Amino acid sequence: MNKPSCVWLDELSTQEAAKAAADGTVVIFPVGSVEEHGAHLPLCTDSIQSEYIAVEVAKKTGCLLAPAFRHGICNAGHNFPGTISIEFDTLFMVARDVLSELVRNGFCRIIVLTGHAGSSHMTALKLAAQEIIRRKTSDAARKPRIMVLSDYDFADELSEQLGFPKGDGHAGAIETSRVMAIRPDLIKGKGEKCFPNLPRFEVVSDPERYFPCGVMGDPTAASKDKGKAMNEYIVEQVAHLVEELKKD
Repeated sequence: MNKPSCVWLDELSTQEAAKAAADGTVVIFPVGSVEEHGAHLPLCTDSIQSEYIAVEVAKKTGCLLAPAFRHGICNAGHNFPGTISIEFDTLFMVARDVLSELVRNGFCRIIVLTGHAGSSHMTALKLAAQEIIRRKTSDAARKPRIMVLSDYDFADELSEQLGFPKGDGHAGAIETSRVMAIRPDLIKGKGEKCFPNLPRFEVVSDPERYFPCGVMGDPTAASKDKGKAMNEYIVEQVAHLVEELKKD
């Protein structure tokens, strides 16, 4: 099919949406969070990364984007100023309802792409997708296929090749580099290097105690060029997933 003049589903007319669904258009549902990312990155760091990737993938593949959901489960950064964390059941129900409505409208090939990748957050999204695909349908052509992933599933694949520090994670060199390449106007200084020593296996009541500056990694090792290379790689990999869904 021809690439749409716009990439956001909610910018289409109802007739255009019906045609896109009938054409088997893949939909990406971007998810993020409002969460602390040290003193140098914005609270929307997770959101702008996944949304940027989704938009670039849509431009390349002709898929559509469901309106982004910029809230998530933020356990580790819950007590930092500015973080807005939602409950597990809330995220599960929002994701389930959005996916259900997309399928009801005929969009049966969907990618949930989240920039926030906490374990509880990912579990809620995956359980929501699982509930949708387990629903019985008499129409085999409308049986949904849903992928749930974080853009960091691909970022990790390239981190060593680009020379990012081992153990780099939240608000570290990788995220800082990527935001430098996407929204350099939102960078607020170099950040502070910190590799916290987290207790293995233990569930703690005050996880922020292990993140004194809200960073896990070395943001001072970030660079815009590395961020650009990382973003381009992730766009390419997610675009491959879109093409895979188109085959069926």
